Amino acid sequence: MKKIQLLPVFITLMLLIGMAVLGQNPDKRAEKGFALLELYTSEGCSSCPPADELMGRIQSEYRNHEVYILAYHVDYWDRQGWKDVFSNSAYTKRQYDYAKFLGKEPIYTPQLVVNGKTDYIASQETIVRNGIKSALSKPAAVKLFLEGTQANNNLKVNYNIEGVFKNSSLLLAIVQKTAKSNVKRGENANRILSHYQIVRHLQSSALKDKEGIVWIHLPKKINTKDFEVIGFIQDNNTGSVMGASRAVLQQSPIL
Repeated sequence: MKKIQLLPVFITLMLLIGMAVLGQNPDKRAEKGFALLELYTSEGCSSCPPADELMGRIQSEYRNHEVYILAYHVDYWDRQGWKDVFSNSAYTKRQYDYAKFLGKEPIYTPQLVVNGKTDYIASQETIVRNGIKSALSKPAAVKLFLEGTQANNNLKVNYNIEGVFKNSSLLLAIVQKTAKSNVKRGENANRILSHYQIVRHLQSSALKDKEGIVWIHLPKKINTKDFEVIGFIQDNNTGSVMGASRAVLQQSPIL
């Protein structure tokens, strides 16, 4: 009778199982960095709803990954027949700042800026997803840790940074996770639009130390169920985003 070599067979079996597990989730293997997706959108733009819906799918799919979505509703579409209830001139200014950083003028919607370095037409799903994978494959320059505690209409955010940063700012965004709007006029007239990760407030603080506290005055009717806080560190000279994180929100109020 021929003897069976059990050890080599066992090792081969384990290798095959390991390869199969890795093959099931290639994105998890590649995830070494982060992806901050900054969408510039408007309810008055007929090309924007597909981009908004794509951000909703990505938010759901990458919920447990280092992917952070911020949707800025710009105000230059407000003169085209419909005023976007979420629009803000400060977000339009931010888009113009990116146009200078990236050398991409004129500005447009829907535009997606990833890690402050590259931009895409936000409705082009394949290109956007490839951009996310590319960003995740590159290690973050810094690691950011955030912890927030709400006290009435204010939020105390403690931050801690690991890594080297210079001439940078810490930006904190108060984000409404979802919303629906009944648009009655303009290019999207008679449509109910779904929105995701809407930036309701954006606050910038110059960075001097690796740890500190930032206070934010919260918008009305905010709660930890429907909102979240996303922070990121941005180079003031180049617009490059060096690291990002989602704040851990404490439930107990500050006394």
